[in-house]
Amino acid sequence: MMTGTLVSGLALGTLSVLSGAPGEAPPEAVSLEVPAGSGFDLRREDAEADLPAAQRAPEVAGVSQVAPPAPDDSAGIGAVETAPAAAPETGDVAALAEAPTVAVEGAGVTVESDDPVLPSPQGTPPVVPSSEGAVAVSTDPAQPPAPAADEESAGLSAPERAEAGSIFPEEEPAPVLIPDASGTEGVTDMSPEAEAQAEAAPVPEADAEATPKTLPALGTIGNRAEGVTTNRLPSLGAPAPEVVESVVEPEATPEVAGALARNQVAFDNPEGKPLMAIILMDDGQSPIGIEALQSFPYPLNFAVDVDWSGAAAAAERYRAAGFEVLAMADLPEGARPEDAEVAMQAWFAQVPQAVAVLEGTSTGLQSSREATAQLAPILKESGHGLVMHPNGLNTAQKLMAREGVPSASLFRDFDGQGQNAAAIRRFLDQAAMRADQQEDGVIMLGRLRADTISALLLWGLQDRAASVALAPVSAVLRAE
Repeated sequence: MMTGTLVSGLALGTLSVLSGAPGEAPPEAVSLEVPAGSGFDLRREDAEADLPAAQRAPEVAGVSQVAPPAPDDSAGIGAVETAPAAAPETGDVAALAEAPTVAVEGAGVTVESDDPVLPSPQGTPPVVPSSEGAVAVSTDPAQPPAPAADEESAGLSAPERAEAGSIFPEEEPAPVLIPDASGTEGVTDMSPEAEAQAEAAPVPEADAEATPKTLPALGTIGNRAEGVTTNRLPSLGAPAPEVVESVVEPEATPEVAGALARNQVAFDNPEGKPLMAIILMDDGQSPIGIEALQSFPYPLNFAVDVDWSGAAAAAERYRAAGFEVLAMADLPEGARPEDAEVAMQAWFAQVPQAVAVLEGTSTGLQSSREATAQLAPILKESGHGLVMHPNGLNTAQKLMAREGVPSASLFRDFDGQGQNAAAIRRFLDQAAMRADQQEDGVIMLGRLRADTISALLLWGLQDRAASVALAPVSAVLRAE
């Protein structure tokens, strides 16, 4: 205990001496008492180190051993292998220096075998002509080779070959074409046998009532086959055939007697502006009368509901005022094709002034695929157009147009949600822009409401309305 205290005091004193300033006396060492259990008075006990145990050496009894390689030396080489090689035999130097003998005659190679060897074209010297006259170049065109004759008839003349029955009979002289006394060209054989036969043949007497026969033309045999005409091409010296000019009158265009052509209103678009049609629905609940619409600045179209009892009278009033009329109708859910045919006959009888059919806002005309397909032949026969609501890719309307029915899809229902006048004018501006982008025009749908009529009047005075031609619906359907 005391030993630790003294050591601590000496250490502190040494530090004080080292840290003190030069010239100053070292501080007095003070002994400090170290309390028991503080750890400063612990001693390290000397003990023997605990070393790890040595590992056992591996057993080599069962391990395979490799024999060391044999030393590389020349002990096994015999006397023959070490003997120097013999010098190569080169022959007589004088014989090798002589030039080889070249055989020019025949330019052939003598080979001691049965196979023939062709002469070399390079070893044959060219033949030089002795003078320019010896060089003969033929300028005549090439002729086909003459047919080969047999050996027996090769040296015979033409009559002898004919008597011997050779394959080369004597050729007969070709007929010569000469004009006869009448000036008509015919075929005359100049051989003596042919002339004798012609003189011996009797000449038939001419029949006064028979039609005179003409000799065949040059190189032909005449019209001997029934139903076959020859000598149709012109010949030299023949008179030119008369050309009969036939006047083909244009076929008269048949007038279309369908409902679209019968009930349409006259319309003219001299400036060629994009077309835009506005349809207003009348179901009998609007207080607006026909008198307020007669002075409208541009054409309107009115669709009357066929389920309304006053549809026939309203359609007659609109048509008398100069507006086009449409029959607005719906097919019931699950309608069959025969139901569609009966219903359409009733619609046309109730609204005979209609130019087209407008799909209603209830069940519409597309609830049944079979019934929708039945509309095409009926509308095509009656001549009515068709205006449908947009539905997906407008497949039903495209099928109608493919069947030849004048049809179109509505661009927008601009007051179906009770829109105010400002929203209606904005929708009309969008429709005018769309009409300017496409060629077939657009159709808008509205209702007989006070806000709608006010918005249509104000919009007709704007510049956007002047960019399109507000037209009856029949004009847009014809463009479609």
